[in-house]
Amino acid sequence: LCSSADPRVWFIAPRCTDIDAMGQSGCKKAGASTPGTAGAEMDKQWPAYESKMKAEGLNEAAIAAFKYNLGVLLSGASTMIPEADIGPVDSLPTLESLDVSADPSLLKTTVMLKLNGGLGTGMGLDRAKSLLEVSNGQTFLDLIAQQVASMKSEYQTDLAFMLMNSFSTSKDTLEALAKYPDLGTGADLEFVQNKAPKVTAADMTPASWPKDPSHEWCPPGHGDLYPAMLGSGTLDKLLGKGFKYMFVSNSDNLGATMDLKLLTHFANSKAPFMMEVATRTDADKKGGHLAKDNKSGGLLLRESAQCPEDDEKAFQDTSKYRYFNTNNLWVDLVALKGIFEKNNGSIPLPVMKNSKTVDPRDKNSTPVLQLETAMGAAISCFEGATAVVIPRERFAPVKTTSDLLALRSDAYQLTKDFRVTLAPERNGVPPTIKLDGRYKFVDAMEKLIPEGAPSLVGCKSLAVEGDVAFAKGVVLKGDVVIKNAGSELKTVAAGMYGNEGGEKTVVEL
Repeated sequence: LCSSADPRVWFIAPRCTDIDAMGQSGCKKAGASTPGTAGAEMDKQWPAYESKMKAEGLNEAAIAAFKYNLGVLLSGASTMIPEADIGPVDSLPTLESLDVSADPSLLKTTVMLKLNGGLGTGMGLDRAKSLLEVSNGQTFLDLIAQQVASMKSEYQTDLAFMLMNSFSTSKDTLEALAKYPDLGTGADLEFVQNKAPKVTAADMTPASWPKDPSHEWCPPGHGDLYPAMLGSGTLDKLLGKGFKYMFVSNSDNLGATMDLKLLTHFANSKAPFMMEVATRTDADKKGGHLAKDNKSGGLLLRESAQCPEDDEKAFQDTSKYRYFNTNNLWVDLVALKGIFEKNNGSIPLPVMKNSKTVDPRDKNSTPVLQLETAMGAAISCFEGATAVVIPRERFAPVKTTSDLLALRSDAYQLTKDFRVTLAPERNGVPPTIKLDGRYKFVDAMEKLIPEGAPSLVGCKSLAVEGDVAFAKGVVLKGDVVIKNAGSELKTVAAGMYGNEGGEKTVVEL
């Protein structure tokens, strides 16, 4: 994927050179080109792609989705959402302010779905990131399975659960979940996301790499959720069984639990789509934000690469654009089916292109484009879509080893219903962790904390520089920097370091 699954940091730099967003909103942008108007170039290129995808056995929904994306690329559709076209979202309801009586009966017609296609290669992993240990020997998947079981027990009702896996994560995931047969098995438990052809950057033809043909394909981003549901038959199967609502989130976000209050609010609102958003801070200002489309009056997402250079100051103004997408989404399945029927079997999401080489490990191999979509961008495709502001405790994704270290510490606690939440003493604010680049991969981070993570419940920020290991019994307070300028490993001995008086403590080993 061109993004981390964190929607705030898809385009980290204000001006991005290798990632562009094409099309302000595939659903609503006035005058946006579509595959039907891409012209002679599309007529020239498409037959080779269609033949390649059919030979690979891809279903009609996967082919339709890629055809739309390729058409947008070849059409030269606008890449920008200028300030003049949008406005801020002035106010939204908050989870805490919702005046609803939770209705457990809605669980019978609701499916809880986790996106589980990521390998976590950025953390040095070659298997599903959700198989990482989080707490007391339990993985993300263990805790998710126990969350579902706890809710079934509490409300004495069934709760349907599914995963969208990738070809890379399916086998390991199903093996790990075999000990939880009540979750479901086979097609009742998972469907697999599609793959898409890479595009040769020089001439827009399908990429070819005979040394390893698998490199000719790429994941199409988590916006593939929708065509994958359609093409696998999952959407029709759920509708046929009477399911109405879907709650979808990332498997590495343990804060994204099924919330009955939110479900009841969504059902009562009759909205076709609802996004959980959180309030932006200065730390979020370079990430995408929620906005209002001046023409349609509806909601849309603007990412940094969709912002003209002259508008960057407004883009980063967190007092103006106050909310970001957490990737916790609520979808009316009947409305989703209607979108497909209206658009000839595809959902017209904005398209992003990611510049790569066909073999990602060979920088001298053929330059290619990977076309991707984001599931949150669908907010502009559903007329009447809404959003709700949630507390940060529902947004705690693990994208780096710094995130994982914090999650394994006492700054977080495991509840009786298997939710991982910030300790009450944190007042809703997680510690800021910055580990030296040598700890980028999980195996290196494990060597940093051989006896377990230090106590961070009273720590505001921690930076680690150099070759370090924490002994058991280390307690950190306030702002702490641990430094080892030497070439040999140094151990931080048991004891308390730092203070809560506001002054930074630098520990040089």
